[in-house]
Amino acid sequence: MSRRISLFDTTLRDGEQAPGCSMNLTDKLKVAQQLALLGVDIIEAGFAIASPGDFQSVQAIARTVKGVQIASLARALKRDIDSAWEAIRDAEQPRIHTFLATSPIHIEYKLKKTPDEVYEQAVEMVKYARNLCGDVEFSCEDASRSELPFLYRILEGVIAAGATTVNIPDTVGYAVPEEFGALITNIRNNVPNIDKAVISVHCHNDLGLAVANSLAAAKAGAGQIECTVNGLGERAGNAALEEIAMNLYTRRDYYDMTTGIDTAQIYNASRRVAKATGVRCQPNKAVVGENAFAHESGIHQHGVMANRATYEIMTPESIGLPRNRMVLGKHSGRHAFEEHLAAMGHRVDEERLNALFAKFKELADKKKTVSDRDIEALLAGVSDELPAAWKLDRFVINSGSSITATSTVRLIHSDGRLKEMVAIGDGPIDASLNAVDRIIDADLIGRAPELEDFALSTVTEGTDAQGEARIRIGWNGRSYNGIGVSTDIVEAGIQAYLNAINAMEYESGTIHE
Repeated sequence: MSRRISLFDTTLRDGEQAPGCSMNLTDKLKVAQQLALLGVDIIEAGFAIASPGDFQSVQAIARTVKGVQIASLARALKRDIDSAWEAIRDAEQPRIHTFLATSPIHIEYKLKKTPDEVYEQAVEMVKYARNLCGDVEFSCEDASRSELPFLYRILEGVIAAGATTVNIPDTVGYAVPEEFGALITNIRNNVPNIDKAVISVHCHNDLGLAVANSLAAAKAGAGQIECTVNGLGERAGNAALEEIAMNLYTRRDYYDMTTGIDTAQIYNASRRVAKATGVRCQPNKAVVGENAFAHESGIHQHGVMANRATYEIMTPESIGLPRNRMVLGKHSGRHAFEEHLAAMGHRVDEERLNALFAKFKELADKKKTVSDRDIEALLAGVSDELPAAWKLDRFVINSGSSITATSTVRLIHSDGRLKEMVAIGDGPIDASLNAVDRIIDADLIGRAPELEDFALSTVTEGTDAQGEARIRIGWNGRSYNGIGVSTDIVEAGIQAYLNAINAMEYESGTIHE
């Protein structure tokens, strides 16, 4: 029978203490409601005495959010405990969470007390809290750096005083998994009444071990893990709820533990917290990062398309994402590109696919990621209907606010000839089109077409966005359209002009298939 682990979420308390992560009351209520949907066991709604705003938000959550325990943090002081109780007393399942430091460095330099004084204060305040609330959690701040005999003594004392949960924090992220797991084992073996309380752990991520330490503690017998959505928290943050939950879910063969988490709500919770705090996850963040289910390497993409288990140990659907994401970039292969085209509703013949893939690779060298809108633009720019009389070989422009724009353009004709001309203009695009006019005017059609319309727009956002040029030209009473797409707007303009000219020359019979 799998052992049930309780998840204590402290996003609204410890998570909000992270610099820049402050939330207003409306945001906190929305986050709390999402946490309840997610299935956490306890929501630490805040530190009630910290400010009138904190008290108000804790009280509002306690009165509004149902089906989950609501806790408030309190120092081991009567005024803190009174404030916490007033804030949570209307909750369906209230919990007072009080704490006091137990490590030698904290006792001497922060509390300026003797160990005996700390012991007496802890026991007295737990008794006081228990007279108000039937569910009291006591935390030994900096437990991982505390002296074991004193830690055993204070845990025994607060449990006897009425603590129902005792928390063993790695407050400064100092522990490593083996020793932290051993600490939990030692507590279970050396605190006589430990069976009367749930052992909890609260790990910080200063050395990147918060999740590993939490899981080691659970393996050693801890029954509650304290964590935050997206790993938010003081300094480097806390153990990430989504990583804890998905470790226990994905590797249940190893841990043999369950939680009450509805994993399909994980993605929603992550996005809700990111929106409320204004702090986005790093792209490579485990489970909920933008790249967690994204594949760009051609080898990986091919493997995932053959069998998702080749590179995905958990499914995107399991956290609430509709599907994985095939990122089209310079590492993507032809097979992934073809599959992506098909998924977008485009099926093309082999010749056009080859041309599109070549253009895609050129674009991928210029952009980090190629979007669907980029691909639509490529499809528009690689015609499957008309042969091309002229193709751009190269261009060089010289332009500035104090000089006349000059452009040198070289084109390749379908018969293999290279033609190059230089022209000036009112800007680099005008100069480039004038150079093209000089090439075609001197070659096949006797005179340049009339430019009837020219428009530029961006295909995607960002500094590396593609520009889309649309041109309409007139010749012999007919109009011809051309589209060009490139991360360089001058190149896009030249390509659009050439596409229109190619259409014109094809219809006039100058070129043939």
